[in-house]
Amino acid sequence: MSTKTKTETILVVMNVLAWLTFIGLMIEACGILVAYGVGAAKPSIASKMYKASDWNNLREFDFWYYTAIIILKAAILIIEAFTAYMVIKVLSTIKITNPFTMDVAKRLENIAYMLILAWVAVLLYNGQVKWLSKQVAGLQEQKISPDFIIYAGLVFVISQIFKKGVEIQSENELTV
Repeated sequence: MSTKTKTETILVVMNVLAWLTFIGLMIEACGILVAYGVGAAKPSIASKMYKASDWNNLREFDFWYYTAIIILKAAILIIEAFTAYMVIKVLSTIKITNPFTMDVAKRLENIAYMLILAWVAVLLYNGQVKWLSKQVAGLQEQKISPDFIIYAGLVFVISQIFKKGVEIQSENELTV
């Protein structure tokens, strides 16, 4: 019977949470896209669909602005879901006995780039929503927090630490 260290247990819990996040974000993105598709095909039931009432005034104002905002919202959710999937890959790749590998460092760096992409998409979305809320009567500003850039910076720094750890580890192996 093997006993897991506290760190290994935390990594397992984080892996489960990452999976739950990934699945939840994909369900949310699919729900929005299905509601959009059904609402486009049958406008009479559009207001009864998932989160459609949030954007009903915009849909009545202009269908193309509505389409753009839904695509941006879905894109943000899909980028977030893909980032959660990349975290799952890191958590399943990392080994406590040898955590500093170039594969883990590269995956962490790619997560940072995805977070920057999410930040850009959020800025576009928030700008569009702010502008549209001035144009469309009754449309509430539903902004998304642009904290992704902070997370991207943090993950990028961690990836660079992992790269340095790989260099030090390989130097130590050569000095035997």
